[in-house]
Amino acid sequence: MDIQILHLLDGARAAKGLTVVIDVFRAFSLECYLIAGGAREIIPVADSAKARALKAGNPELILAGERHGFKLPGFDLGNSPTQAEAMDVRGKTVVHTTSAGTQGIENAWNATELLTGSLVNAAAIAQYIRKRQPETVSLVCMGIETRKIAPEDLLCAEYIQSLLLERPFPVAERAAALRFTSGARFFLPEQQADCPSRDFELCTAVDRFPFVLRVERRSDGLFHAVRTDF
Repeated sequence: MDIQILHLLDGARAAKGLTVVIDVFRAFSLECYLIAGGAREIIPVADSAKARALKAGNPELILAGERHGFKLPGFDLGNSPTQAEAMDVRGKTVVHTTSAGTQGIENAWNATELLTGSLVNAAAIAQYIRKRQPETVSLVCMGIETRKIAPEDLLCAEYIQSLLLERPFPVAERAAALRFTSGARFFLPEQQADCPSRDFELCTAVDRFPFVLRVERRSDGLFHAVRTDF
């Protein structure tokens, strides 16, 4: 099994084989919490205007998304797992657009199979990959707004790689240390409305969920992420 760690939009475009698009803070952590909360499916889109158009055509949809970390105007939910905890999403479809993670989904053109990636289900992702036994695995770290490598995404990729190679890895220690690097923004008083401190706790709850989110194209051409147990 050839395992490659790639970065940002160029990495998504270069990814081949079974591809895991990683966004720990916070897109694909949020999606796990939404699915665990009973959401039926997630529709990831890169363009916020497209998300709004989908909602206009179907008011029952829930809009979730951010730009520069802040909830988009008129959206039901930002990119916060903490906010999602307070919403009843049971049986709902959520349209999700973000500055990094969902951009990667729409740019992973050459992937033969596509998963979302986060720390909260990293072990499940590794188990799924081992079961599938692909020749090539691409772990794509989407970074900060697809422009700068994010330590939390690299940590997630390295952890999944270590599980696949059956090597020890200090994931809990390194996840806690994010509090003082890329996770520091969750503890700024002025950020609490959109980036509450609990988001850090929820996004670094390593291996909380035993499922993967598999991304496929629907019959209408839209991507959707659905829970896959195995």
